[in-house]
Amino acid sequence: MPMLKDPARKYTPYRPFDFPERTWPDRTLEHAPIWLATDLRDGNQSLIEPMDIERKRRMFALNVKVGIKEIEVGFPSASQTDFDFVRTLIEDSLIPDDVWIQVLSPAREAFIERTFEALQGVKRAIFHLYHATAPIMREIVFGLSQDQVIEQLTIPHVRKVKAMMARYPETEWRFEFSPEMFSSTEMDFARRVIDTVVEEFGATAERPIIINCPTTVENLTPNRFADQIEWLCRNVARRDAIILSVHPHNDRGTGTAAAEMAMMAGADRVEGCLFGNGERTGNVDIVNLALNLYSQGVSPNLDFSDIDEIKKTVEYCNQLPVHPRHPYAGDLVYTSFSGSHQDAIKKAFARREADLAADPDAKWNMPYLPIDPMDVGRNYEAVIRVNSQSGKGGISYLLQSEYGIDLPRRLQIEFSQVVQKVMDDTGREMTADDIWNIFDAEYISRDTPYRYIAHKLAEDSARPDAVEVYAEVRIDGDVHRAKGVGNGPIDAFVAAIAEEIHAPVRVMDYHEHSIGQGANATAITYIEMRVGDGPTLHGVGMDSNIVTASFKAILSGLNRDVARNLGARTSRAEKQPR
Repeated sequence: MPMLKDPARKYTPYRPFDFPERTWPDRTLEHAPIWLATDLRDGNQSLIEPMDIERKRRMFALNVKVGIKEIEVGFPSASQTDFDFVRTLIEDSLIPDDVWIQVLSPAREAFIERTFEALQGVKRAIFHLYHATAPIMREIVFGLSQDQVIEQLTIPHVRKVKAMMARYPETEWRFEFSPEMFSSTEMDFARRVIDTVVEEFGATAERPIIINCPTTVENLTPNRFADQIEWLCRNVARRDAIILSVHPHNDRGTGTAAAEMAMMAGADRVEGCLFGNGERTGNVDIVNLALNLYSQGVSPNLDFSDIDEIKKTVEYCNQLPVHPRHPYAGDLVYTSFSGSHQDAIKKAFARREADLAADPDAKWNMPYLPIDPMDVGRNYEAVIRVNSQSGKGGISYLLQSEYGIDLPRRLQIEFSQVVQKVMDDTGREMTADDIWNIFDAEYISRDTPYRYIAHKLAEDSARPDAVEVYAEVRIDGDVHRAKGVGNGPIDAFVAAIAEEIHAPVRVMDYHEHSIGQGANATAITYIEMRVGDGPTLHGVGMDSNIVTASFKAILSGLNRDVARNLGARTSRAEKQPR
């Protein structure tokens, strides 16, 4: 076969019909559609290993639990497993009174009869009949003209379904018809088929039928699909006798957009699967669609408050994983690694606390988090995770949320550089525990060469406004007793230490807060300081006594200054030529 110079030229672009009267782009979605879950039919038939009865029962129970009232449970004329499952649902009374089960059948008489056999004794059911209408199917597969399709496929099989329903008056029936490959069908012919189905079945406004318009293979842009839906709504003979349903697939990766735009264009109902399983690239994703509505303040009338349990069940039934970047349900979708994102989220959480204190009904207004993770059963622990792309915001957020440590801004900057060096060396993500261990080793537990032992405060009789400190400090293993006088305890302790190290120590800034409450509360102090002519650095101290915590913070800074100077000398020595 000769190769084309430009391989793309072998494909024919979709040619949209002219529809300047469209109005759907100016509409917004203000209510949820009727949902039809087809995990057990379209989703199941696309699995490498289709579900067994036990998995089918779990998937059905999950559909019911999340609140889906119309569930397509199988293709009983094509599979004994599907047939048996439908019988199990009916005979074991597993179908709630407010749930409709739906079954699919092609337009073939024997298949229709076999499907009704599977449904005997059901309280209520939707019979879903389909046949293809697109030119490629008429011309290549069927070898039929438009007239022949209607005469040989549409009319006799709609009549057959209607007659079979009449045989089982104890069942409450609904009828659904799908012109398969609707989106690839000429619109005039699609309308003609639909009008024929409505007329033959005798649908009315009081007893409407479901007309399902599938993008069996998504081969046009979502806006053009919406044009088709609005055109159909305007041009069918009996719109009042139709519940208009859509069944988007995801071949172009735009199934969600197609469904949303179709709803804007007039669709009443959406068929899809939880997490978008289905043939090829999948059916439209009900979770995605529903939570998109939720994020806009529209109730989807479905319960996804425990998204992890739902995801776990679907993964078990399908034996396929849900992608970690799946919208709303992926393991990483409420997680920020980027430093700028983390900083914004940290500030927004602080703002939200203030907003909720003023108004318990304050609107959710959070950068990078379109919905509150709590609403789908997640918590805030994984909202910020730290890797080599992260910054001070994420690091300080984890310390604050997990350990109650609220770092001053300049200390955030300083400590982020410490963490970044560790991450550069290890190349791995840091958990909150990892960050705490680094913080503890750098600021709290470092006790050489200076280590606090004890202190005593007294007033200076000669200076009523001054404080005397008598301190015991271990320096290089030896105990030193020092005395200092100052305007307060910290000033006096700094004076005492300066005498011992023979260098000035200046306190540049001071912050403190408590961790915990009541008798178990711990004080933590952050002191920005300068030793001699060196650059500023921070020390941190923790103790049940706030004064002791401050003294420990001074010694923490001194220990870090010694380590920094030692590191600088080592670095210079390593750079010397040999």
